[in-house]
Amino acid sequence: MKISILTLFPQMFTGSFDHSIVKNAIHKKLLTINFINLRDFGKNKHKIVDDKPYGGGTGMLLKVDVVEKAIQKAKDKKSSKKQKVILLDPRGKTYDQKKAKEFSKIQHLILVCGHYEGIDGRIDNFVDEKISIGDFILTGGEIPAMVITDSVVRLLEGSLKKQATEIESFSPCLPAGTAYLEYPQYTKPRVYKNYSVPDILLLGNHKKIEEWRKSASLAYTKKFRPDLLKNNAS
Repeated sequence: MKISILTLFPQMFTGSFDHSIVKNAIHKKLLTINFINLRDFGKNKHKIVDDKPYGGGTGMLLKVDVVEKAIQKAKDKKSSKKQKVILLDPRGKTYDQKKAKEFSKIQHLILVCGHYEGIDGRIDNFVDEKISIGDFILTGGEIPAMVITDSVVRLLEGSLKKQATEIESFSPCLPAGTAYLEYPQYTKPRVYKNYSVPDILLLGNHKKIEEWRKSASLAYTKKFRPDLLKNNAS
């Protein structure tokens, strides 16, 4: 898989992809990450990439011609590989595990990081999809790009053991049979400050353990994310 990240601040990614799962995926040649600096496509000797919005308003907008040229640079024009251009935008569809799995099947993912007050609205004509990581505002798309990259890379075949990504929160493969939160898990010590590991987990009865996990998954979801129950019901 190849991920191209279009950003004004490629230095922000220094360190974040140099450890753990992403680093291992790159080492295993499962992943290539390419950074494209939007500033390289700026106007005149000052490399201007933004301008004031028509109609007035606070802040500056990234210029559509600058960003579109960067997108064209990122695309594999001579390749038949499946590729998709994603604009990271708070007005986009909310990102979730289902979308992460969808993106993990794409051979070339191009992530466009907005900044300032955003990008000229005409950029919508040059991207395939707009994605938001939540109902809040960040200073730019760099952190969302890190989030998406991390969540996608761990799903690549060979990145982790298969079971590690099958039985977890938001996975339909949970014992509960639907996309609930994962059940709590425990390790040593057996007792810590009067809090004990549930006895059922210590008896070796795998059928009973599976039943307990199913029940605990549902209880966790009711307590912490009751909205998921409504979504599953619909």
